[in-house]
Amino acid sequence: MVRSPDHVGLLLQEVKMADQSFLSESMLGWSIFTFILMVILTFCWFYIRKFQSRQESEVVSTITAICALAIALITSALLPVDIFLVSFMKYPNGTYKDWAANNETRGHIEDTVLYGYYTLYSIILFCVFLWIPFVYFYYEEREDDNMNKCSQVKNALKYTVGFAIVCVVLLLIGAFVPLEPPPGQNSTQWEKVQYLFEELGSSHGLPALSFSISSLTLIGMLAVITYTAYGMSVLPLNLIKGTRSVVYERLENTEDIDDVEHQIEKLKSKCQDGRPLSSRDRTNLEELEGKLQVLRRRGRHLEIAERNCCTKVGSALRPLKIMLGIFFILVALLFTVALFISNLDKALHSAGISSGFIIFGTNITNPLNELLLVLQPVFPLDYILITIITMYFVVTSMAGIRNMGIWFFWIRLYKIRPKKTRPQALLFLCMILLLIVLHTSYMIYSLAPQYVMYGSQKYLVQMPSAGPAPGNGTTRICDADAPEDQCTVTRSYLFLHKFWFFSTIYYFGNWAFIGAFLIGLAVSCCRGKKSVIEGEVEADDSDFSDDEYVH
Repeated sequence: MVRSPDHVGLLLQEVKMADQSFLSESMLGWSIFTFILMVILTFCWFYIRKFQSRQESEVVSTITAICALAIALITSALLPVDIFLVSFMKYPNGTYKDWAANNETRGHIEDTVLYGYYTLYSIILFCVFLWIPFVYFYYEEREDDNMNKCSQVKNALKYTVGFAIVCVVLLLIGAFVPLEPPPGQNSTQWEKVQYLFEELGSSHGLPALSFSISSLTLIGMLAVITYTAYGMSVLPLNLIKGTRSVVYERLENTEDIDDVEHQIEKLKSKCQDGRPLSSRDRTNLEELEGKLQVLRRRGRHLEIAERNCCTKVGSALRPLKIMLGIFFILVALLFTVALFISNLDKALHSAGISSGFIIFGTNITNPLNELLLVLQPVFPLDYILITIITMYFVVTSMAGIRNMGIWFFWIRLYKIRPKKTRPQALLFLCMILLLIVLHTSYMIYSLAPQYVMYGSQKYLVQMPSAGPAPGNGTTRICDADAPEDQCTVTRSYLFLHKFWFFSTIYYFGNWAFIGAFLIGLAVSCCRGKKSVIEGEVEADDSDFSDDEYVH
């Protein structure tokens, strides 16, 4: 068929317009990404500076903490971007946009997102196994005044080698150990799972990295169960309960000071006639003098807090804090219910442990998944909600770490306190957040499996028409029954289910998370109000540390 020059020109004009549309959309995306990056870096700087000890601050550890925290936040933002891109390829009527109509173009975009995951996850791997351990041990060696810089670097490298060996072992296991899953009972469903696994490629490099990241994600799962579950309960309840009255605290503190001073005078009166105090009395006197010193520091801090304008503003915003706390606790309960339903769905409709409890879509109505699907027609409400969910997990994790401190089993290593947190504690905090972010993607998938898998994509189902009229079609939301060439699966979903046995462990981890949240909720309800100067005064502080608050 010979096309007229006008027809060819019209086609070229349409192609040019499609390219310009894609270019403008890309430029807008990069502008938004740059803005978000600047916001993240600014937030990280203020957050680290808020908790960093002014007496023990050190440039290298500060930069490391800020960069690690920024990497954690950027990685957490990758899941909403992944969902947005697979959804953005299609129109609401289920057809592909002009620039995404070609399979090669879609494949290129999908590969770009996948390599984005691998790049950020590789950086996390580098931070967890090399960068943060090296800076941590370097700062530990710095406390030895008799050691020069070269010796500090040498000793820090020596200790870091152990972490590097663990990383190499994980990479080797992922590259060379056969990781094919055993045949499932439900052959039809499992064939789909195997097909998805093959989409990630069969090279040794990427599976090795996937295995290492999945291993770290297991540690992140433990951190989520410990810190995020507790943070989801303590953050809203602290907002609802508020803090104690600063006036009442000052009055109570003054009474305590008078009581301790009276006890000290009583003990000192025993040696007025020249007789020495017994060892028991001397011990009691030292304890009382230490307690008096803490109470006087506490009094100074309470006096500053009473004059502080932030305290007065906080009192004025009390109704807003209560409303925000009620909203957060409702969100936490919604997440818990959605996670319970998702796990129940997997227990009832998956092929079991041998398949990693993997299912396609949802068989039981999941409230959060349904909410995201309902918001799809109103752009961009569903993307805003999935971004808020992601950030909610990060914020509650920070709240959990701040309230609990850094623990190793039953041993408390560090406390997280405003302006008094040691550099080592900040490095630990950032490392824990990096691990938590790795597991966050699976948590969100568990909350809204169908949406995380397909986003807001729809596909066109051709319906036969009556008589000679051409066939018409109807649109449906993408699910497991959709044709493979009509719905694109997010790269996050494929990455999460690369190894079936990790998915099995994550499944049982979700049950542990639900239990930890309920326990944390009960503990938070039983606790009283926090002090207005919570975490500012401790028995092991020096009087010199008060200068950080006065100046």
